[in-house]
Amino acid sequence: MKNKGHGRAKVLTIAEVKRLLTELEKVERDACLFAICFFTGCRISEALHLETSDIIEGIITFRKSTTKGKLKTRTIPIHPALAIYLETYHPKKTGALFPGQVGRNKYLSRASADRILRRACECVGLVGVSTHSFRRSALSFMSSNGIPLREIQEISGHSDLGTLQRYLEVTPDQVKKAILSIWL
Repeated sequence: MKNKGHGRAKVLTIAEVKRLLTELEKVERDACLFAICFFTGCRISEALHLETSDIIEGIITFRKSTTKGKLKTRTIPIHPALAIYLETYHPKKTGALFPGQVGRNKYLSRASADRILRRACECVGLVGVSTHSFRRSALSFMSSNGIPLREIQEISGHSDLGTLQRYLEVTPDQVKKAILSIWL
């Protein structure tokens, strides 16, 4: 768990994600930003660098130039729940989806996103959460729901399965289920 910026980002439960997104809904931009992180499993930096033109016909495109390692462009189908956040949020027609301060930064800064999330966590009483929690949570949910690692790798953009597997959390219930599957 994260403590003062150190350690691994907390993997959230669905109830915790819902509580956070509900709190973030006070500002449509903020809810949309973190909904993108959760429903696509992307990094906060990838979401912050989205352009309005990166969202077309039910697909979000994370351009190679904005991904970690700049290795590959990823296209992710928009989850129906995410579509609602995108419809609610009304950015400018062109340019940055999450613009920064006029005259300073083209995009909302990572520090601003961190502050937004920290305030929301304080309001709902969650600790150990970071912007990376949404990514770890999404990827862990996919894994626990039986999605093959290769498919999760395609969504997450991890270059190798070993790195991806470090993201995935195994719950005590999953361990128990695995043990019980030995002899039915």
